Amino acid sequence: MAKPIKSIDIVKKRTKKFVRVQSDRFMRVGESWRKPRGIDSRTRRRFKGTRPQPKIGYGSNNKTKNLLPSGFRLHTVNNVSDLKPLIMLNRKYCVEIASSVCSRKRIAIVNRAKELDINVINASARVRTEAN
Repeated sequence: MAKPIKSIDIVKKRTKKFVRVQSDRFMRVGESWRKPRGIDSRTRRRFKGTRPQPKIGYGSNNKTKNLLPSGFRLHTVNNVSDLKPLIMLNRKYCVEIASSVCSRKRIAIVNRAKELDINVINASARVRTEAN
């Protein structure tokens, strides 16, 4: 299989999720982030001691954004013809077969990817045979 082009180290500035204001106080308030919009909100006004909010400074480096730990970028494939654009980019992109693809087409995609020397992340998914 193709090896990725050497890239710089991936640095994540923040791996924790941002938590919604007062989600720890009330069961009805979920943890998924919502921007505080109240006129008197201490969090919106970014007072000291309040929870952090998403801002541009937490962004990833553009060179390593959407990069997998293996060094590849991800491309989703639904059929064999979707592999064609990746012939020259096999050291930059790896392939993930979409979950809706049947096992017969999966085998064809995996075989064609082997010929083109393209990495397939989930090559063994839904293709394994049951041991009797």
